[in-house]
Amino acid sequence: MPTKLEKISSDTDRSAVTINSNSKSSSDTSHCPNDTLCTDLPNSCLQCTYNPQCVYGAEINVTCLPKTNVNCHVDKLKTANQNEIKRSMICRYCYQTERWEHNCEQKGGCNSIDSQYKTNCTVHPEMLCMGHRTFMKKIPCNWTQGYRWATTLMVSITLGGFGADRFFLGHWQEGIGKLFSFGGLGVWTLIDVLLISLHYLGPADGSLYI
Repeated sequence: MPTKLEKISSDTDRSAVTINSNSKSSSDTSHCPNDTLCTDLPNSCLQCTYNPQCVYGAEINVTCLPKTNVNCHVDKLKTANQNEIKRSMICRYCYQTERWEHNCEQKGGCNSIDSQYKTNCTVHPEMLCMGHRTFMKKIPCNWTQGYRWATTLMVSITLGGFGADRFFLGHWQEGIGKLFSFGGLGVWTLIDVLLISLHYLGPADGSLYI
């Protein structure tokens, strides 16, 4: 069984792509709390030493230090290596985290037919992982403009012969064709009812039904 960390880069569930050089820098500390114990800092405020040869998925211990410009208090009970902070983590890169372990920028206006689009994702502050904390990823296009599938299907069944379903979905050019051909003498109407019922025909703006 492969143990190298790179084998996961091809996983379709994660669909990670190249790092966006314009994304938020991993050295940004503006979100880090001040005047707190160094051991209480979130993982995003720490600079850790990783072993890239670790086995993917294994739980490992790492040694971390507060990032530059992060002001924190050292535990006075500690005597040696006061700045060092021990943390446990799962061996993986940030782009290999699960969907619920990072937030992605949602994009409206994408085409649901294309299924996926690229966007920036950032792991949660409590997550500890190797590589860039902000990365690009392909996620499903699932935005909606309020078109209801049941309403559209009803319009197609009752008024589809006049092109009302096509006009309703924003396909006005096809709607004009249906209107002046009386729904293709019924053939086009039946086809559209079938396409809508199977979700093959959706809004012209690329959004999804609700």
